[in-house]
Amino acid sequence: MNTIYGTLPKRIDVSVAAGELLLKLTKRNGPLMFHQSGGCCDGSAPMCYLEGEFRVGGADVLLGELEVAGIETPIKVWISLEQFEYWKHTHIEIDVVPGRGGGFSLETPEGFRFIIRSRLFTDTEYEVLKTSPVLLGNGEYKLV
Repeated sequence: MNTIYGTLPKRIDVSVAAGELLLKLTKRNGPLMFHQSGGCCDGSAPMCYLEGEFRVGGADVLLGELEVAGIETPIKVWISLEQFEYWKHTHIEIDVVPGRGGGFSLETPEGFRFIIRSRLFTDTEYEVLKTSPVLLGNGEYKLV
């Protein structure tokens, strides 16, 4: 079982292609972060920012951290609590495809956009995760 934070299954991962773009963006800009909101338009895609450039809300959930070869600081991936409620049973992978990214997302000038690919957790994975608290943007842990 692929795990994060001890024995928990990973909620978030990154494709090889997205990892390569993140390495390029990190070298150019510094440490990065992602936020996935439940909004429309740009908010429906994973948005890549400089770490700390996007203010995480108290109800945002930390999905996990992306570890990419060549990047020292893991990239935190946050999601709105409302969106998390829909996707908590889902393993998410950040991938990249040609196209225009979200207006404020760092990949936009590169001619690519980050996207989400997902799969349902297995029954075993979800049983472990549903009894494990998540970290909120306000620093508190909560069962959701």
